[in-house]
Amino acid sequence: MNRRMTINEIQDNIIEEFSVFDDWMDKYNLLIEMGKELSLIDPKFKVKDYLIEGCQSKVWLYPHYDGKEVTFTADSDAIITRGIVALLIKVLSGRTPEEIIQADLYFIDKIGLKQNLSPTRSNGLLSMLRQMKLYAMAFGAQGSGGRAQGTGHRAQGEERHAASGMRHAAKDEERGRQRD
Repeated sequence: MNRRMTINEIQDNIIEEFSVFDDWMDKYNLLIEMGKELSLIDPKFKVKDYLIEGCQSKVWLYPHYDGKEVTFTADSDAIITRGIVALLIKVLSGRTPEEIIQADLYFIDKIGLKQNLSPTRSNGLLSMLRQMKLYAMAFGAQGSGGRAQGTGHRAQGEERHAASGMRHAAKDEERGRQRD
C-alpha cells in the first residue's frame, strides 16, 4: 500500500525543485511549466461563481467535495498565475477540509514566491489561498454532521452555493478591513 505524501512533504519537494535555480527567470519558467501541466477546469465551471476576486488575471477555481476530501481544478488566462494556482493545487488538493484549513504553507516564503511577485500577483496569490481555505471551511461545516449530502447536480449545486457564500463572506471581510 502506497502512503500518501503529507502537505509538508509536498511543500519540501517544491522547495527542493525551486532550489535548483538561483535566477528568478528560471523559477518563473518552472512556474510556467507547472501551469502547463495543470489539469484544466471543465469549461462549464469557467463562470462567475468560480472566478476568484482579488486577482488581476482571471482565475477560476472549482472545488469538489466527496464527503471526505476536497479536490480542486483551476485555470487562468495568465501563464504565471496558472503556475501559481497549480502550485497551490499540488499542495492542497485531495485533502480533508481540516487539513486545508490547518495547512501552514511555508513553501511560499521559502521559495521566495511572494517576494518576487508583483504586488498585484502577490495579492492574487493570497486571494487564491484564501478562497481555497474558505471552500474548505464551508465543506468542513457541511460535512461536520457526517457525509456530504447528494451527488451529481445536487452536489454541484451545494458547491456553487458554498462558492457564492464564501465569496460574499470574503467581500464582507474585505469591506471591514478597509474601514479599519
